[in-house]
Amino acid sequence: MMSASQASATGGGRGLGATTKRAAALWKNKVWLNGGFAIAAACADLCALAFAGLAANILTQAYKRGEANIGESIDEFSALAAAAFLVISFARQEYSYERYLSFKTHVERCGLTWSLAFPAAVMMAFMIKATPDLSRLWVCLFLILGFAVLLLARYGLVRAARTTAAKGGLAARRVLLLGYEDQIEEFYRNYDLNAFGMRVVTASVLRGPDHLDEDLALAAAAARIFLPEDVFILLPWTEKDSIDRCINAFLRIPAARHLGTNSFLNRFAKARVANVGPISSLNLTLPWSPLQVLGKRLFDIFGALAALILLSPVFAALALAIKLDSKGPAIFRQRRYGFNQEPFRIFKFRSMRALEDDRHVRQATAQDSRVTRIGRFMRKTNLDELPQLINVLIGDMSLVGPRPHALAHDQLYEPSVTLYARRHNVKPGITGWAQVNGLRGEITPETLKARIEHDLYYIDNWSPWLDLQILWDTLMSKKAFRNAY
Repeated sequence: MMSASQASATGGGRGLGATTKRAAALWKNKVWLNGGFAIAAACADLCALAFAGLAANILTQAYKRGEANIGESIDEFSALAAAAFLVISFARQEYSYERYLSFKTHVERCGLTWSLAFPAAVMMAFMIKATPDLSRLWVCLFLILGFAVLLLARYGLVRAARTTAAKGGLAARRVLLLGYEDQIEEFYRNYDLNAFGMRVVTASVLRGPDHLDEDLALAAAAARIFLPEDVFILLPWTEKDSIDRCINAFLRIPAARHLGTNSFLNRFAKARVANVGPISSLNLTLPWSPLQVLGKRLFDIFGALAALILLSPVFAALALAIKLDSKGPAIFRQRRYGFNQEPFRIFKFRSMRALEDDRHVRQATAQDSRVTRIGRFMRKTNLDELPQLINVLIGDMSLVGPRPHALAHDQLYEPSVTLYARRHNVKPGITGWAQVNGLRGEITPETLKARIEHDLYYIDNWSPWLDLQILWDTLMSKKAFRNAY
């Protein structure tokens, strides 16, 4: 680790002018790196869309047995769609190297860009009269395949970028660390910066409040030599005066300044500075916008209606089987907490002989004697949850969200589990991110912690694409059926 004084001494030994020239050369190389990567990423998207257009054409010709002759029309439309996609992507800065160090945001970002580019291409094709010969089948296939192939291309580029960055071959951002020695050492332990295309160019160690002015002068001098793009001030947040002096010392340095990496901020990935009237604050969590809530509600209504209509024969068959297998009602209702901890009654196909709904609800366990024969089959296949489609239509639940626990269990877990109550910031779901990752069955302290982490991840990272992924995994992934009993 290099202190501020060591950094300055190193720079002085080589000569200030030589060190500055070297830093300027690094900046120039970075510009070429980012520009070259942006061109490569754009070319990858262009090739992906060209391949999707060709594949859609082959499938259309195969379906129509070669009768269609749409080559010129699809070439024009494919070119328009690709041009619109690239223009929108450059405008949204999609091709910056940093975006390709993680794939998790690409599904949403690429989906949004494609959903804007495709209608734009349709409008442009209509204006230049390139649509009369277009096959509707080809257009639908191109819409679907275009998105799928774009994601595949980006996934491959993300893997390549992360592999190169992990080996130190590419450094997207140059970082200066400023703080006490133990904070800097903890930062190194907690973060593998190479994996995210970041490189520490110098670390300036502060000796304490009594030497702060001298240390900050040396740190600022080191920053001018090594030209970092990001400065992380790693001081305890209780030392407000020292933090203020650090910020003031680096206001003259052309770099982004970041305060701390306090552990509680890691729980709030989207925290940002917000202004409410004259009040400035750190906004830790952002509620879903009215448009997002409306979109999710419409998706729930149409999805639940379609499922109820399609699965009505299954409902009838299961209700009859339950009645024949054991005494009691086919539909079981139990109190649960919903949005904002408002209680509601959840509908389930009865899978047990017991109808517990009081302060002493016993969890189901493997080989539980209370589970009926048909109930064991329903629980393993998730069929006992189907009546909750009615809860979705009523508005108590959503198709996807944190799974609601019995009231007795909620009251037991909430006082002892940090952030447990945040699960109720959204409507509970028939299925959820925790369930498709195998977190079902009997609750233990370890599995409960993992469930909460997955539920909070869903709340903080919700998107329509994540909902579709969870619904698909609920039906197709083996994990979704793990520990079901």
